[in-house]
Amino acid sequence: MTSRPLETALEASFDQLSAAVPADVGIAIARPDRTYSLGRWWSGVAWSTIKVPLAIAALRSDWLRAKDLAVKAITESDNRASEQLWSRLGDPGEAARRVQGVIAEGGDTATVVESRRLRRGYTGFGQTQWTLQRQARFAAELPSIPDAADVIDLMQRLTSGHRWGLAAKGFAAKGGWGPGMHGDSLVRQFGIVPTSSGQWGVALAAKVHDGLLETGVDILNTMSEWVLTRLPGLARY
Repeated sequence: MTSRPLETALEASFDQLSAAVPADVGIAIARPDRTYSLGRWWSGVAWSTIKVPLAIAALRSDWLRAKDLAVKAITESDNRASEQLWSRLGDPGEAARRVQGVIAEGGDTATVVESRRLRRGYTGFGQTQWTLQRQARFAAELPSIPDAADVIDLMQRLTSGHRWGLAAKGFAAKGGWGPGMHGDSLVRQFGIVPTSSGQWGVALAAKVHDGLLETGVDILNTMSEWVLTRLPGLARY
């Protein structure tokens, strides 16, 4: 358990970072004994981060038919491949139940996978509401989920255009992004970070005021630098 002075120092440092970027930002860090949460942004749609439990569910269902689609869905964040994986899990309600089951195995029993297509042109499952704290917990538990190893391997082999934030530092990670309703956009990512205290889950998000993916990527790069320099200190408590 951390001391209150350490938590106060973390909050003050992250507040300073938050004030310097053109976005509402948030970070969650999940370790075996607790979860830390910092920043104003704490929950929103999953976008392509949901492709991780989706790929696990699809590979369990039919590994041979799903394996090439899973590569595209994770390493390239290919939406068409993800839709095909989803369709092979049954009708939308059944597909949502299966993906939700994978998330629950990762210690997140509260997140409800969206089965309906809520926004034209976007996947239904991508509109799942996923909090940073729950996503960080899922990331921390991901290595212990049966059949997740192939997907974790893919998360370490993202194509160059997706290798930002935690992925740029060599960690298994998956990002997601999409437009908001008022000219902004959401860029988020979660990853698995090994520490001296075991595998920790980290989830990052930025609701970007100018709506540009490039701005969000720059901010998540900055946030990743910030959190990775502080994890060794947190691991000692």
